[in-house]
Amino acid sequence: MSTAWSAGALVVDTETGKTGRRWAASAVRPAEAARTGGREWDADPDRIRPADDAEQLRAGLIERSLIA
Repeated sequence: MSTAWSAGALVVDTETGKTGRRWAASAVRPAEAARTGGREWDADPDRIRPADDAEQLRAGLIERSLIA
């Protein structure tokens, strides 16, 4: 079942295990590369889910370390 994700939502691609920020209708930007312009990948909307608390914390720490 597809869910409408807002831009910037932190999601997990259940097929690849990648965590990223949603930015378009069919693509996800990896959180780990947000600051450095990392590679984006296509994710079927039916295979993404919201990131849980631990995944959000990890992604936030990675994003902050890239800024520092």
